Amino acid sequence: MTKARIDSASGRPARKAGRARSRAGLALAATLALSGPAAAQAVSDGAVRIGILNDQSGVYAEFGGRSSIEAAKMAVEDFGGTVLGAPIELVSADHQNKPDIASGIARQWYDRDKVDAIMELTTSSVALAVQGLSKEKKKITITTGAATSDLTGKLCTPYGYHWAYDTRALAVGTGGALVQQGGNTWFMLTADYAFGHSLEAEVTRYVTSKGGKIVGGVRHPLAAQDYSSFLLQAQGSGAKVIGLANAGLDTSNSIKQAAEYGITEGGQRLAALLFTLAEVHGLGLKVAQGLTLTEGWYWDLNDETRAFGQRFMKRTGKMPNMIHTGTYSAVLQYLKAVKAAGTDETEAVNEKLHQLPVDDVFARGGKVLPNGRMVHDMYLFEVKKPAESKGEWDLYKLLATIPGTDAYAKLEESGCQLAASR
Repeated sequence: MTKARIDSASGRPARKAGRARSRAGLALAATLALSGPAAAQAVSDGAVRIGILNDQSGVYAEFGGRSSIEAAKMAVEDFGGTVLGAPIELVSADHQNKPDIASGIARQWYDRDKVDAIMELTTSSVALAVQGLSKEKKKITITTGAATSDLTGKLCTPYGYHWAYDTRALAVGTGGALVQQGGNTWFMLTADYAFGHSLEAEVTRYVTSKGGKIVGGVRHPLAAQDYSSFLLQAQGSGAKVIGLANAGLDTSNSIKQAAEYGITEGGQRLAALLFTLAEVHGLGLKVAQGLTLTEGWYWDLNDETRAFGQRFMKRTGKMPNMIHTGTYSAVLQYLKAVKAAGTDETEAVNEKLHQLPVDDVFARGGKVLPNGRMVHDMYLFEVKKPAESKGEWDLYKLLATIPGTDAYAKLEESGCQLAASR
């Protein structure tokens, strides 16, 4: 099996490293083409092309970033490098957390570079924009990095899928655990864009349904540097729980600054509503210990997950989180659907994606609903104390497994208008 580098902006062979970027410097050089026999007639344009579009340099770079690209490469390699006799090509780009930039890259990929599907899509505003464009272009998106449940709710599309987690699952997992432990009054510290708004709404709905109360809240810009005024408002509210409806470096920095103000020492609890292994590792157990969080995957669950984690570690120097392994699963499932359909034509592949069960290292017995929501188990974890950890990446204690049917909205509850048509 040979590898050829392809220009992620143009699809032409790259002569110099610098040419692997688009004129705006948006599309990165990290691409992969695994060539095999001549493409079968069932595959258009001679190859099956998948785009990984995410944040590779900003607040979510560790959350997904280049590690998601590596996970996608692993999926292509594990599938065998070809499908229906055609090579599988990966292209990638950094959307900089800006919907307009993301939409421009996606449009170029579809119109000029003949990309068949786009995946990862960290940042909810970006995912919603690209999923909307993909509906227009009749192309498939599988979101693993963004959280908003609107992707398979009121803004669902016929070709959009949501794979690794969503805001409802986070609210049920982390929110449910803390309410059960007596955290019945909440103050919400929310990232001021689509993801934060969706997560705040889901937590509010869930906490109030269990008899709790939201006593206040404040919204901060994405990638804020100073959270002191927000945290002082949260502290002054007297709420038992401060819900952090943010992610990535926003959450890490919120927790660091909360520690400086002695907020948890004063008896209030922090709810890291979207916090993954990557951020816990970056923050360190001394600061993160005791946090309750929800993820869709953890490397130390069983022998299979540990083996995958070690493979990933050898390639990247780190253990994967649910975004990375979810991206592996999404790419693998898309390729399985292409193979089962006997073509890369969108409608045929779309049908197979809805029909095929999801059985891989990320999810066992996963099921895709008509609205594109992939239902799988979620896990409630507590971050270990330093004395409990046996190694650098031994960070979680499993508290509970949340069945997918409990974690995710039922089809009729989702608000998706496609529900009745499938």
